[in-house]
Amino acid sequence: MNAATAPRASVVVTTYNWPEALRLVLGALARQRTLPYEVVVADDGSREDTRELIERTARDYPVPLRHSWLEDRGFRVALARNRAIAATSGDYVLLLDGDMVAHPQFVADHLRAAQPGSFVQGQRVLTDEIGRDRLLSGETQALGFFDRGLTRRRHTLRVPALAALSLRSTRGRSTAAIKTCNQGWWREDLVALNGFDERYEGWGREDKDLAVRAFHAGLERRSLRFAGLATHLYHRERHDDGDSPNDALLAEAKASQRVRAPVGLDRHLAEFALNPLPDLRGAR
Repeated sequence: MNAATAPRASVVVTTYNWPEALRLVLGALARQRTLPYEVVVADDGSREDTRELIERTARDYPVPLRHSWLEDRGFRVALARNRAIAATSGDYVLLLDGDMVAHPQFVADHLRAAQPGSFVQGQRVLTDEIGRDRLLSGETQALGFFDRGLTRRRHTLRVPALAALSLRSTRGRSTAAIKTCNQGWWREDLVALNGFDERYEGWGREDKDLAVRAFHAGLERRSLRFAGLATHLYHRERHDDGDSPNDALLAEAKASQRVRAPVGLDRHLAEFALNPLPDLRGAR
């Protein structure tokens, strides 16, 4: 895939009240060897300091930087992502959480892995408190295999030849490893699926619901290992084996053959087609 034929990658970064982490995430995207077409921050109700950070960052950002903000009315990440996706204009959408610091080849690796009829599930390089603090303090921009502060070292290894093999061999319909902190989707597929189901409020399962409906639509999941790397900044997490208020919704989605979200992306497409989110580089 050459530059003339490569899809344009829009990166959607979710965030909520952690501007120190978002600063690192946006900085890593600005240093990509293959720059994204644009970056859209999907803000689920952060305070003013996050807006100020994004506007400062935009002053010398290398690609369009946009900010989609929701009023803080609880955990509404499905809605936040949908609005940001609706505001994108690229061909391929990379979903990245605001605590995931991308490797310099992150965008290039995902574009290389993109194939019609599938979405790509990337991995996380996990840090502990020491690794997180080393990154946040600016002591280092990246942690390698032998550095202190890591808890899942194998995911630091970028080996493109092994990545190609993993993409060919890892397919399936399981939602066990689905995490939207690092995923790649064709935008037209997200439109066909009607994006995330906005009935999912509170922590969890909106990502698995999207995958289930993708499988119903005949899309395949392709697991990207040894490439498309991103380092997760440690914080306390809810885990997949914990209860979620959305478990009943997910069970319903699995039992059905539903493809489109009942309440989803189509609520926002016309709005942003008429009034695109501004490129904050022009707000100087």
